[in-house]
Amino acid sequence: MEVPANLLWRIQPMRVDLAFGQKGLTVDLPEGFRYRVLEARSAVPLDSAEEAVRRALDAPTASLPLRDLARGKPSAAISVCDITRPVPNRLILPAILSDLETAGIPRGKVTILIATGLHRPATPAEVREICGEDIAARYRIVNHNARALAEHRHLGSTASGTPVYIDERFISAALHITVGFIEPHLMLGFSGGRKLIAPGLAAQETIKVLHSPQFMRDRHACEGSIEQNPLHLELLEIARMARHDFLVDVALARGTGQRPIAAVFAGDPVQAHREGVRLVSQVMLETLDEPVDAVITTGAGYPLDLTFYQSIKGITAASQVVKPGGKILLMAACTEGAGGKEFSKLLAEHGSDRKFMDHILHAPVVVDQWQLEKLGLVTCNAEVLYHVPGLPDEFQGSLWGKAYPTADAAVQALTSGLAPAATIAVIPEGPYVLARARP
Repeated sequence: MEVPANLLWRIQPMRVDLAFGQKGLTVDLPEGFRYRVLEARSAVPLDSAEEAVRRALDAPTASLPLRDLARGKPSAAISVCDITRPVPNRLILPAILSDLETAGIPRGKVTILIATGLHRPATPAEVREICGEDIAARYRIVNHNARALAEHRHLGSTASGTPVYIDERFISAALHITVGFIEPHLMLGFSGGRKLIAPGLAAQETIKVLHSPQFMRDRHACEGSIEQNPLHLELLEIARMARHDFLVDVALARGTGQRPIAAVFAGDPVQAHREGVRLVSQVMLETLDEPVDAVITTGAGYPLDLTFYQSIKGITAASQVVKPGGKILLMAACTEGAGGKEFSKLLAEHGSDRKFMDHILHAPVVVDQWQLEKLGLVTCNAEVLYHVPGLPDEFQGSLWGKAYPTADAAVQALTSGLAPAATIAVIPEGPYVLARARP
């Protein structure tokens, strides 16, 4: 039974658990305001994730079963997410690798690529965490390096002119597989599928164009938008050029740390991904009758909130439901600091969001400017506050909004100045919830 909207708002003080780092964070919210917690309430963990993976590989969407697709192929490459994404590869990869072996592809002819995009390479310990100890010991697992152009093959250009360079180790394999998960994405609509090829395995010469203002400032390049999203369409074209053969994506249920699998999608990279997007949209969508006065959001906890770079996604998600000029508070652990060196440099150098936004419109694209651009699109229209204790002091004053050392101080700053009975949305898992407000 649907709950009346007026009953979803809490007027009394409340205590709420937020996804924050590996252990979470509990905050007390003061009285005098109307609160609503937005969360993905419908995602239910599968009884047996391994069985669901097996069924998806045996009866995929619009494709032959993986073992039949692999039969007769001399080699295979599998693209997997890096440590910043909680993909349960240890539950997925064994079934895929078993099918490849059954089909006759020798273990030595299978390459697993960590799709880092422009993120740092995975450490040996992280490779074991991503793929599992057994697979890490028995298979060739390599990091993608977007900055080494010579390690990529030029596949031509897209219709819009994006130069396409994809990791040679992936392209040279006879069978191309991706493993990912589907969640709202701040510029691509949803993650998964084609994203494991570009930007995941693309050279920086490709990534810079994909993340230029041409795409970043299109109003359709935002969370939950697929049909008219120019970046989504561009990545589909690149994936076709790279011959994306087979996809395994999962939807994840709620929880911190290793989140359980709620659904498995496998098969044709376009149609299977679309099925996943449809379910995730239904599961995650929270709709408010009108925009709120303030939002408390997070970077979704470990591993996504390891860096401020990734935690920005919680801010862009919150911007979809806050009033113009409203307030947003981000809670993120940021135990690895700001992020990559290029992003850190940009963050330290640009003290004004508006000047930065004007500057990059006419300057050559530089690595990681796009994440700061997405932040600027929000801070130019809302007041953003922060509790990001892992972020070094040198960055705490250059966030285009004030940072606070404790969660309590940050909440007090958010609520101060708000009118009595102001509306505050609380999003404990930040970018993992797709929220919208009716105009």
